[in-house]
Amino acid sequence: MTKIEDKIAQLRRQNGWSQTELARKIGASRDAIGKYERGELRPTIDLVKKLAEVLDTTVGYLLGETEDRELLKDPSMIRRLNDIAKFSEQDKQYILYALDAMIKSAKLKTI
Repeated sequence: MTKIEDKIAQLRRQNGWSQTELARKIGASRDAIGKYERGELRPTIDLVKKLAEVLDTTVGYLLGETEDRELLKDPSMIRRLNDIAKFSEQDKQYILYALDAMIKSAKLKTI
């Protein structure tokens, strides 16, 4: 799994930005960006949020919760997950059971 410092550097380079440019975009110093990229300094969660926004990814990707940069960037999926989270535990289990069955069925169709 790639570390946050590597992801920050990789995404910055993919955007064609210098450390100074990224620093300006998030309101930090070039020195701080260098330290984040070398793993000498850990960004705060607020800064990780800014980095995710500026680097067009998610906090989960930067923090290593997923290797998929695009996961949960779709507002309609986030809205659905938030709706599910508001249900009772029993209703959540029913919904997830049905969703798992539909996902399994869809996967079988592609085999």
